[in-house]
Amino acid sequence: MKIGVIDYGMGNLYSVEQALLRLECEVFITSDINKLNQMDGYLLPGVGAFPDAMSQLSELGLDDYIKQLAKTNKPLLGICLGMQLLYEDSNENGLTKGLGIFTGNIQKFDELDSLQQRVRIPHMGWNPLSFTHQPEWLDGLDKEDSTHVYFVHSYLAQNTRQNEVVASSTYAGQFVPGLVQKDNSTGMQFHPEKSGPFGKYLLAKWVKQVQKRRDQT
Repeated sequence: MKIGVIDYGMGNLYSVEQALLRLECEVFITSDINKLNQMDGYLLPGVGAFPDAMSQLSELGLDDYIKQLAKTNKPLLGICLGMQLLYEDSNENGLTKGLGIFTGNIQKFDELDSLQQRVRIPHMGWNPLSFTHQPEWLDGLDKEDSTHVYFVHSYLAQNTRQNEVVASSTYAGQFVPGLVQKDNSTGMQFHPEKSGPFGKYLLAKWVKQVQKRRDQT
């Protein structure tokens, strides 16, 4: 099974690659659209600023390519900044249009909580996910197990659609969409490759979905 890690110059590619290799995937890190066309599923990583990432994707012609992927049967997973790029826009360093696959906007955490105490930004650390529903690829999830995952981010998705948010967390009293899903597109605000057993479990379930979709075609 072939997973294409979309390389636009802004992502922790090594850790993602190693996590997928441990799940016995063939991993191809590339920005070559011809090579990407041969993949069974796609992972969009990301570390850095939203405007820079969109500029890089546009320069490589990958922005339109990813939008088209959302209309296919092949699974797409965005991680951290990669998830944020799947939304409509971001106000990071000015307003920048995103890929528009999910409904919502990327905005910075409020710097003060409800008690007017200063909030540490970025949000960095372990938080549990609270699941509201389960997409088909997560069938069988045992909600009694620990759902702690590792977050590192200063911006979060807001004005989201309830039916697109699978699981959320909270930080300084703010609602944080952690796992989102729409058709074949999935987003994880946290880093599953750094999130211990539960992160590995979620990534393995997503990979299993890729295999299932491939076998159906």
